[in-house]
Amino acid sequence: MNYLIGITKNEILLSAVAGWFTAQVLKTLLHVLVTKSFDPERLVGTGGMPSSHSATVCGLATAVGINYGTSGIEFALAFTFAIIVMYDALGVRRETGKQAKILNEMIGIFNNMGTKMSTEDRLKEFVGHTPFQVIVGALIGFGIATAVCNLI
Repeated sequence: MNYLIGITKNEILLSAVAGWFTAQVLKTLLHVLVTKSFDPERLVGTGGMPSSHSATVCGLATAVGINYGTSGIEFALAFTFAIIVMYDALGVRRETGKQAKILNEMIGIFNNMGTKMSTEDRLKEFVGHTPFQVIVGALIGFGIATAVCNLI
């Protein structure tokens, strides 16, 4: 039982999880507003606005900075981890999404030519993020961590 109580008082973990959760809920709500349909995959899926990856790692790094200061190894590790994750969301994962979109268009062309490929062969296009989506996610993580660390 002490283990669970410890988790509920861990500002760093709570900041990261709350950042992720907030971004995922916002992502789902924005998807509903834009498409006029609810897609439960958006609650846990990657890609889209805002970046839950950025919200998570910025919440983590901010909470570490608040709790341990910015001059120690703890913040250095958390900050470096955040930069790598956000860079990956902008780079490799974003390019993967672009390639998936092109390949899915090619599947459509092949299907129109008589070659039948199932819809399960379609690749996931929501993978990476635009710079704006990463920045918004980072701001969400920063704000959530600041609130969590000042409330608990």
